[in-house]
Amino acid sequence: MFTFQLRYFILAILLFVIEVLIAVFVDDNFIRPYFGDFLVVILLYCFLKSFWNISVKMTALFVLLFAFTIEVLQYLKFVKFVGLQDSKVANVVLGNSFAWSDIIAYTLGVLAVLAVEFLASTEKSR
Repeated sequence: MFTFQLRYFILAILLFVIEVLIAVFVDDNFIRPYFGDFLVVILLYCFLKSFWNISVKMTALFVLLFAFTIEVLQYLKFVKFVGLQDSKVANVVLGNSFAWSDIIAYTLGVLAVLAVEFLASTEKSR
């Protein structure tokens, strides 16, 4: 079950750097709020695939459910509920505001992963 795949690890690091650059340098109405959410599920997918040999569909489903769970926790004001509303780290990692657009961005990100993995597998089988 445990296996190291360098290509996924490199992609995860690259996506992490892009996410940090977006967080630090981008303050707009599209890249930061939507594209960042789209990329974060791809980042999580690549990170998991770096270390675990789990099927594409299972990994994608887990990442999507994880992202949805975080979004539901934002809806329930979890950070405030546990008394971490003044914690910058908690607010960045868990977030503090629910948005349907985030759900859409996460879903599109996972669909992009599935499409790329499908295309890569059909390319390998040729």
